[in-house]
Amino acid sequence: MSFGKGLSRKPSQPKGRQLEDAALDEVRNLLGDEPRRRDLLIEHLHKIQDAFGCLEARHLRALADEMRLSQAEVYEVASFYHHFDLVREGDAKPAPLTIRVCDSVACALKGADALAAALEVGVDPAKVRIQKVPCIGRCAGAPAVQVGKRAIDNASEVSVRSALFEGTSDPVVPDYIKLDAYREAGGYKLLERVRAGELDAAAIADKALEAGLRGLGGAGFPTGTKWKIVHDLPAPKYLTINGDEGEPGTFKDRVHLERDPHRMLEGALIAAHAISAARIYLYMRDEYPAVLRILKTEIEALREAGIITTIDIELRRGAGAYICGEESAMIESIEGKRGLPRHRPPYIAQVGLFGRPTLNHNIETLFWIRDIVEKGSEWFASHGRRGHKGYRSFSVSGRVRDPGVKMAPAGITMNELLAEYCGGMEEGHVFKGYLPGGASGGILPASLADEPLDFGTLDKYGCFIGSHAIVVFSDQDDMRDVALNLMRFFKHESCGQCTPCRSGTEKMEHLLAAGDWDKTKITDLDEVMRSASICGLGQAASNPVTSVLKFFPEEFEK
Repeated sequence: MSFGKGLSRKPSQPKGRQLEDAALDEVRNLLGDEPRRRDLLIEHLHKIQDAFGCLEARHLRALADEMRLSQAEVYEVASFYHHFDLVREGDAKPAPLTIRVCDSVACALKGADALAAALEVGVDPAKVRIQKVPCIGRCAGAPAVQVGKRAIDNASEVSVRSALFEGTSDPVVPDYIKLDAYREAGGYKLLERVRAGELDAAAIADKALEAGLRGLGGAGFPTGTKWKIVHDLPAPKYLTINGDEGEPGTFKDRVHLERDPHRMLEGALIAAHAISAARIYLYMRDEYPAVLRILKTEIEALREAGIITTIDIELRRGAGAYICGEESAMIESIEGKRGLPRHRPPYIAQVGLFGRPTLNHNIETLFWIRDIVEKGSEWFASHGRRGHKGYRSFSVSGRVRDPGVKMAPAGITMNELLAEYCGGMEEGHVFKGYLPGGASGGILPASLADEPLDFGTLDKYGCFIGSHAIVVFSDQDDMRDVALNLMRFFKHESCGQCTPCRSGTEKMEHLLAAGDWDKTKITDLDEVMRSASICGLGQAASNPVTSVLKFFPEEFEK
């Protein structure tokens, strides 16, 4: 057969990046006997990143071959998450050590930008990389920095450089209640009663409803109702636990897990038994390396003690994506995909993880299960104020004398919380306003600090309590700068799936950064984002902006 003058057939060669035997051997050695299931893709990417400090193209190619996935599938997942460093052929690898300086709102108030700039001076970029990053969940210790995996609260240039000099980049695991101590204090006795049939699912669900226990990750849906819905659906079913508290100002779940992890784990095992779950998936944010170490250790201790039996707990590690705090995006991430929120309906209770009925809970919600059943629904409900039920864990930061997690009654007011739990304002600062529910909950002025703080109480002001993350501002803070900081966060964290959020956050940031806020354009853009975005990120991203326009008109007279 002729191919034309001067042409000849050449041996067929596969297109695209070629597989390197050495890279394949390295990936296989790292994965060992771990299953090559699709839902473990992100876990395997973490192993490669941890071992080599980045994700080189040759390793991504090898992982795709080993997992029988296309290179495009592996790349699109790896490139979605902020904590994965992708390196193409010929590009320089990142420095072996990364210093992450949080520049979210609480840390920005305490000079994060100046700290990051100071750390850049005299640092060898081939050895150390300085990154300004979104909230790392240490707002009470603002400004907060991570040197490698070691967190430094109330960081200064001196403390960070000392950590560099000492080479201390491993996480510091705080003292916490370990399994033996927890059991000595009566821990897991309630789980034994549940498994023995002394308490059935309906009884526990009723106790949760009587106590007023609600989802404490932000949505506030009644816990007992969730249990009853999923209980009646066909098996297999799953329990997912959302530990991805990436909302700026929120750190309560980290504190609970660093002090008393088994209280949450027992609640999780009880909930899983109550709905006859096949498995528990615990999704924890990568910004909490100490918590991840604690959970890995204590879950293994539960297996060795025979407390984990037929329903196992699988710990999954996020990779730096705030959007995965949204329940359906978290489920996509657990399945080894990009964390893109799903369209609803169907809701995850009917079609959730791996397409099966799924009960999803926040860390704090499960934390209260044991106390409510042992001490009674009335005990929990009676701690509220002004007709509200229960305790709440308020993450408080900003311009207060004593920041931290405050276990306070539902329905408490901001003025009461400030005076009774936080020691008042910092010296030299006058109370001006506050975020009642993290970055997306809006901003309220000090004149509205006598409103009860609970689900639904702030709706009339266009705000909400969400995850109970309180950031306090003073007369020394420009609320326009606060709104701009929060909008930059939302722009950075938008998953990009829908245009109203992807383009809306970018355009809103541009309008705010211009300085002369065009109220007509801002209002029009807010309406589009709020009504057309797929999930809560885009729908609530402009809340701080509209709050400043509504409650702080004096900011525009400067």
